[in-house]
Order: sequence, then structure tokens, then C-alpha cells
Amino acid sequence: MEGVVEKFMPKSFKNIYKGKKVLITGNTGFKGSWLSAWLLSLGADVYGFSKDIPTSPSMYSALDLEKSITNTFGDIANKEEFNDYVQKIKPNFIFHLAAQAIVSESYTHPYQTVMDNVVGTTSVLDSIRNISWDCTCILITSDKAYENVEWIWGYRENDALGGKDVYSGSKGAAELIIKSYWNSFIQKMPNIKLSTARAGNVIGGGDWAKDRVVVDCIKAFEIGEKVEIRCPEATRPWQHVLEPISGYLTLGLYLEKDLIKSGEAFNFGPKPDVTKTVLDLTKDLASRWGLEKNRAIIITDSIPFEEAKLLKLNCDKSNNYLNWQSTLSYSECVDLIAEWYLSYHGKLDMYDLTLKQIDFYTDLAVKQKIDWSS
Repeated sequence: MEGVVEKFMPKSFKNIYKGKKVLITGNTGFKGSWLSAWLLSLGADVYGFSKDIPTSPSMYSALDLEKSITNTFGDIANKEEFNDYVQKIKPNFIFHLAAQAIVSESYTHPYQTVMDNVVGTTSVLDSIRNISWDCTCILITSDKAYENVEWIWGYRENDALGGKDVYSGSKGAAELIIKSYWNSFIQKMPNIKLSTARAGNVIGGGDWAKDRVVVDCIKAFEIGEKVEIRCPEATRPWQHVLEPISGYLTLGLYLEKDLIKSGEAFNFGPKPDVTKTVLDLTKDLASRWGLEKNRAIIITDSIPFEEAKLLKLNCDKSNNYLNWQSTLSYSECVDLIAEWYLSYHGKLDMYDLTLKQIDFYTDLAVKQKIDWSS
């Protein structure tokens, strides 16, 4: 791969985000809230643009992030509205996370899914075209962007895009729109650096979205009920939310420092041992909650929509060209999730707890000599 200048050893992202204006679309969501908290700890001035607070409870509210960032509510698919906001704040970095992120919702509201994921991404790209200052842009899609043939190998960044369902199709379409805007316009703009990031099966504390296994578990455990799970033997490469976010931040760093060339996609996924069945994850969460594994679960025959049995990513490109790798073992991932929700249930200071988990993750990365942490 061309564009790699030298092996770069960032020190806590080399203070690249300190004092910089960072705009996050979808900042009130699960991943957006974690990214906001991490960037605040790095000294960034964080700005947000979101449609609403998507769940109640929400991590955004649990961390009281509205007091720490500058947030605006608006429609990402309204290109004039979003463009005006970008022109007003003039960000140094843009992380585009705003999306309809629930597969089941795409069956109920397919049109809105396309509007949010395809038209919304196009709106962001059109706004980037109007930027006259230096700006580094990371556009996040999903592992669902790949045409999933359910083979045992991980998908590489140059594999076919697409999808059988509306959600997957919207993610694949977003990637194609990004590529076309890059080739037609943005690659000719010397002030813009841009890449896309793909990750999936992201879990962690602070998620309350519907039809997600961790959320279903926690909601049931909190009120002493059994959790209903479908497709118990479906295998997923689960990854804690801090894993892909460390990848997004590393990608921003390497682009900003001209250590990789713009316009390319990067996968971010977990260690091989984090690939477990839905049943495994459910039982292990129950155990951390202090429940009898086999008495906390009901396996249901109710499957409202077809789900992929296997989908994983090949992360060799990120490993080799960003010097990035995942940090957590499966056990550490489950421990962090249980700790977060038990602390929330115990009404502890969740912003403080979240920063402690980020510090724990960073300390592990230091011990493993992962570049972004050294």
C-alpha cells in the first residue's frame, strides 16, 4: 500500500486532538457518547449534531454530556442545515456516526433507514465539498456493508459490497456514495483527508437500543426476569465499543499526519477468541450478574427477521498500516460490560466510571505495546 511514510509511534494519539474542534454526527448515540467521552479526556473541543437522544435511558444522559460538549439537534439528511452547522463551527475533524443502526428497524421503516444511512451520508459528503479549511474526516459505516456469503474467512476492504436486506443495502450504498464523492470531488481537495471505517457487533456499557442481545439481557436481569434469545447458536465476533473507537481515533491520527493516503477503507474487529455464540455471551453476562446461567435464559422460536449466522472482518490492513490491533480478551470485554451496567444500577457517577474504563483499556494497550497508546 502506498502512502505509508514511516512507522509512527503515537503517544496517546500524539495529542493530535488536544485543543482541536471535533464534530461528531450521531453524538447522542451509544458509540457517539463513548467517542465524545474519550475525546473530552484527550482535550478536544467536542461538537455534536444529532437528530435526537435515541433511547431512554441513554449513555448521553447518563454521562451528562450536554454539559461538556456543544450539541445541536437537526436532520442529517437536510444538507443545508448540516452544511450551515459545519460552516459555523469549522471543525478540524469530523467523525460521521449518525445512522439508523438497528437491523429490525430497517424492516419496519425501510424508507427512513435509507434516508438516514444513504442520504444522510451524502449530506455529510456534500458539506465536506464546501470546506475551505484543513479538515480530517472519518466516515463510519458497518461490517454489514459487505455482501455476506457466510464464508468462514474475514471480509477484506476490497471484497464486494451489498446486502440482501435494507439495512445491509443501505450500508453498502453509503460506502459506494463515499467512493463516488471521493473520486469525483474530494480527492482533488488538498485540504481534506478522508477515510471510511467498518466495524460490527459492537457491545458495551451504555447501550439501550432495542433488539440487541446485551440490552435485552440487562433489561431482564434488572427486573429479575429471564431473557429471551433467538438464534442461540449464531456466532458473532463481539467487540467492546472501545476497540473500534480506538481504531477510529488512530485512523484520524494517521490521516492527519499523512502516514496513509486518503480515500481508503479500514476494518476494525476483535481478537479471534472474542468470537462466541449468542448463548455463550448471554450465559456469561448472567454469571457476572450473579445469576444461575441456565436459569436466566429462555430460547424462543420467535424470529421476526432473517439474521446472518456468521460475519467477521479481516483486519490485516489496519494491523499493518495503522499499527492497530484489538486489546481486550473476551473475558475482559464481558467484565467491562457487567461493571458498567451494575454501576449504573447502583447509581454511581457514570462519567467517572466511563473514564476509568477508558483508562483501564489504555493501560492494557500500553502493556501490549500497541502503538496509539505508547
